[in-house]
Amino acid sequence: MFVEPKSWFVIINPTSGNGSSKKNWPKIKFLLEKHQFDFKFAFTSYSGHSINLVHDAINQNIKNFICIGGDGTLHNMVNSIMSQNNIPTYKINIGIIPIGTGNDWVKTHNIPKDFESAINIIKNGVIATQDIGKIVIQNSTKPPVFFNNLAGIGFDGFVVSNVEKHKRIGAISYLYGTIISLLSFKNFESKVTLKSESISGKTLMILIGICKYSGGGMQLTDKPDPFDGLLDITIAQDLSKFEIIKNLPKLFNGTITKYKKVKTFKTELVAIQLNQKKAPYIQADGELIGKGNIEVSILKNAISFYC
Repeated sequence: MFVEPKSWFVIINPTSGNGSSKKNWPKIKFLLEKHQFDFKFAFTSYSGHSINLVHDAINQNIKNFICIGGDGTLHNMVNSIMSQNNIPTYKINIGIIPIGTGNDWVKTHNIPKDFESAINIIKNGVIATQDIGKIVIQNSTKPPVFFNNLAGIGFDGFVVSNVEKHKRIGAISYLYGTIISLLSFKNFESKVTLKSESISGKTLMILIGICKYSGGGMQLTDKPDPFDGLLDITIAQDLSKFEIIKNLPKLFNGTITKYKKVKTFKTELVAIQLNQKKAPYIQADGELIGKGNIEVSILKNAISFYC
């Protein structure tokens, strides 16, 4: 029986990994050709460019994509796929060749940084269809934002805003951004409404996880599972600066979720109200997406990845 060969579209973010994607593209291109991939490719050249690239490719009936970049590049590709209506999103497959600052999403799925090993995973064709989070910012004209790894509000978002300024120093920029943020961040008032209860009060940060790692390897949620159809919620309440410093190691080994001022939940839907004029940052997959009250839901088995 004849099987039509797959057509691939490769998207490269030339700024990922402080320019490593662009620098290494000739080597990656050679490896893709060596493994007999039939592909077209394009470099992104502006914010949101991947949306046009992905939509154009889908209009040409391309369903297999390769993302060359970091967590932000993958986030943009996911949002490109989720914002089109031509093909059911779960029928679109993404392969990852990770070149970025944090590379957090790939850690959950054990995708290596070595180019040829990552390409072999894509070539082997094993697909996992995972859940995707959907964020709606209330009283906003912005379209929904989708995330494949983790979203956060408060200290987490403030750290992301500082990391953006220091990405040139690599993965350590997350630790540096955390320390810098400690100097000026102020806890905020929030109300988190779940299906059966509400939690109100002073808050350091609120995290909504699908996968395991964020912020360059931190583990901030309790039992995230990208296939269980649930959001993994962490509410870090009114921790002081001293408590944050004392618990820094726990951010990386996952035990922060056991701290007395941290609450965790599993849910399909959560609403978050931020009761102050100067609302904290919201981030999704390490990308700042805005400010305001939000509603977050889970979309089960939404996109397929080569893992």
